[in-house]
Amino acid sequence: MITCHLRYEIDPARVDAFEEYVTGWVPIVTRNGGVHHGCYLPHEGANDIGYALFSFPSLADYERYRERIRRDEDARLLWKLATRTECIRRFDRTFLRPASPRTEQS
Repeated sequence: MITCHLRYEIDPARVDAFEEYVTGWVPIVTRNGGVHHGCYLPHEGANDIGYALFSFPSLADYERYRERIRRDEDARLLWKLATRTECIRRFDRTFLRPASPRTEQS
């Protein structure tokens, strides 16, 4: 399994637009074989950072998802929303794998 961790730097004056954008990805990820773990908005502390996490069975499955969303109308609408509202200043994408407990043989 591979988990994509997205860290967004957002415009604090446009959190509502960012929330619409980031939560709009949940059904897109799900219908393309991923598991969405949630979207997180600023609450305490920094007011310009948001997160999202979702997983796919493999990096190859994630790459197929990336190909499919290029043709997905809902994804296009979300990209247009982000562009129109300028709610996202920048983002970083990190890929993670689950930690596994070591056995005596490892």
